Amino acid sequence: MSTRTAVVITASNRASRGEYSDLSGAALVKGLSALGYQVQGPHIVQDDVAAISEQLTLALASHSRLIVTTGGTGVSPTDVTPEATAPFIEKLIPGFTEALRAYSRDKVATSDLTRGLAGTHGKSLIINLPGSQGAVIDGLVIIERLAGHILDQLDGKDH
Repeated sequence: MSTRTAVVITASNRASRGEYSDLSGAALVKGLSALGYQVQGPHIVQDDVAAISEQLTLALASHSRLIVTTGGTGVSPTDVTPEATAPFIEKLIPGFTEALRAYSRDKVATSDLTRGLAGTHGKSLIINLPGSQGAVIDGLVIIERLAGHILDQLDGKDH
């Protein structure tokens, strides 16, 4: 099997301004690399629909198989990653985000508040993760469990 490609996008006003390091994006790059993905990023953008959409468009244009965002999935006024992602989703996969919330729930009760989406666009899988290192680590567990199977399905492999 050839190496699969991934793109990491971090949505964070403070990290995009250099006010703090993008720890969740760095953890995601490290974790996806450990899972065998060839990773680009993290691309750090403001919590802004247009900025996030631009990065999603670039990731899809590069034919990346896995596109994972971190940040912007909560309920604050600046959390807009799901809104930016929704127009790109052709087939929604609610079970992915349900699995993430179920896995994280006992550790962090507020994980049930994440509004992140997961779904496909062509042969790409797009996943929104919350913007904390813990959520990224939990998300990597679910990515390891499900992403390979989803990508195989997108390639037309029998299940």
